[in-house]
Amino acid sequence: MTTPAADGFRMPAEWTPHKRTWMAWPGPNPTFDDPEDLAASRVAWASVARAIRRFEPVTVVCGPGRSAEAQTLLGPGIDTVERELDDAWMRDIGPTFLTNGKGELAAVDWTFNGWGAQDWARWEHDSKIAAYVSDLAGAKTYASKLVNEGGAIHVDGEGTVLLTETVQLGPERNPHWSRAEVEAEIHAHLGTEKAIWLPRGLTGDYPPYGFGTLGHVDIVAAFARPGVVVAHHQPDPAHPDFEVTKEVIGLLKSATDARGRKLEVVEVPAPTVLEADGHWADYSYINHYICNGGVVLCGFDDPRDEIAAGIFRRLFPERTVTLVDARTIFAGGGGIHCITQQQPKA
Repeated sequence: MTTPAADGFRMPAEWTPHKRTWMAWPGPNPTFDDPEDLAASRVAWASVARAIRRFEPVTVVCGPGRSAEAQTLLGPGIDTVERELDDAWMRDIGPTFLTNGKGELAAVDWTFNGWGAQDWARWEHDSKIAAYVSDLAGAKTYASKLVNEGGAIHVDGEGTVLLTETVQLGPERNPHWSRAEVEAEIHAHLGTEKAIWLPRGLTGDYPPYGFGTLGHVDIVAAFARPGVVVAHHQPDPAHPDFEVTKEVIGLLKSATDARGRKLEVVEVPAPTVLEADGHWADYSYINHYICNGGVVLCGFDDPRDEIAAGIFRRLFPERTVTLVDARTIFAGGGGIHCITQQQPKA
């Protein structure tokens, strides 16, 4: 059976030009089981969609009959389509789009099992969203048997991918896969050549702390350009992520990419708040979204919001950096990157 890489496709870096952004609309489910929480989440999702719409088209997948309520909050200029949904994390349930430099678009439909079949998760409908969105986008779809999500990978567009051991190698997702088998499948579907494995994600991303993903990389580290990585840094020794991020940053600083470059690591300090909703906060500025001409950055009404914004303005001087309050999104288990999925220009 042919693979995307064999057919000349690869996943471009997030900073390459986009055709549009895809999102999903929150509906009643175990993540949003309180009507007030659901209403607040819809406001937060809509705020992100409007921030992105300033720079590129946005399409929001809504549950059946929910487009009208979504449009009220989304406002003009944002498209909606309807499809059965379980949750609202398009980064993870949506396709990973690929291009081949010849004007053609493809997509990977990873196997989705509710972030490791967690007891609060539902995925009967979400497991079909990637193929649906890929079809709407007119992409050639490649199905992968690897249990994986879009928030669990980050690429530099030049052959390197960031992964975390507790996700792709965790018993909850791929219990019978070896590291070599996972890497081979990832490379065959993303067109990458080298994987940099981080040992784990942030403390708040694991049980018993709410709706975690068991260690997604896109809250810990992300490429800002080839050879340059932004990394979450918890400066407070009272937080368990002090040790976690020290290890991750050390590993990244000693790593080289697919081109043999030693990585430059830009440390982005965590917000000052240590706890949220009665557990260790995993608030992170790393979970940002790059769109055409813009960077949409998680805000937390925190003294370090502007420090983070300044770092991203220096990294992306030709883009407008916009802070959007992400505390409600984090309460549901993710951030701005988690609720968005880019469709690159083919």
